[in-house]
Amino acid sequence: MPEWLVLTFAMLAACAVVIAVTLVRHRTAAEDEDPSETPDVIEYMTMWIGVVYAIVLGLAIAGVWEARGVAEDHVQTEAQALHEISERVRVYPPDVRDRIRADVNAYVGHVVTVEWKAMADKGEVTERGDELLARLREDVTDYEPADDFQAQAYQPLLDQMATADQARNARAGSTGATMPGVVWFGLLAGAAITIGMVFALQIRRTTRELVLAGLFSALIAFLLFLIWDFDAPYSRGVTASAEPFLHHFPEVSQK
Repeated sequence: MPEWLVLTFAMLAACAVVIAVTLVRHRTAAEDEDPSETPDVIEYMTMWIGVVYAIVLGLAIAGVWEARGVAEDHVQTEAQALHEISERVRVYPPDVRDRIRADVNAYVGHVVTVEWKAMADKGEVTERGDELLARLREDVTDYEPADDFQAQAYQPLLDQMATADQARNARAGSTGATMPGVVWFGLLAGAAITIGMVFALQIRRTTRELVLAGLFSALIAFLLFLIWDFDAPYSRGVTASAEPFLHHFPEVSQK
């Protein structure tokens, strides 16, 4: 099911539940109940519960957005390091240069066509990707420079190889969800409490109040969906993209 459709259903469901509960409560309320006589302490508590929950939601959104940005940085760093390796080996003999560039292209092709899907579906990188990167590392490190010019390029190549390996490890560590389960429990419980406090204000069955209650609940549903969508940087709607790999290696197509 498309994520936009899930979001639509979630927001409509939140509105429907709030409006249904409001209507049921209105019908079951005592005849002498006066909605205008809400105690001041309840209004005070409702206000502060809303403020605190808004702060928590803001922090959660900022956290998952930052995690997504870090995931994009890992991809950019890895792609740039591989591009540098592919360019710097031009000083090597043709057979060595072509072998290393073939290793780079094979690894990048695997990442954007196979591994990216595995990250989205399983939340992990592939063993084949590890093997291809290990083969690239062996070809880079095992070559013995034949002259000073090649020797000057050798150490920068090792540095870029280490950078690519480190970026891959960081990418592998950020494939899963970033929000702990206890945080999700707090967010969902806070949403239930915040929406529940609306009924403590004894809202009436007027069109204006029902619309406001529905919009309020739909907004909370949207924000929770936004957090969930950003929570896995590589596997949901707004994800970190493999575009840096495709930008530096345009000959590799993403299937």
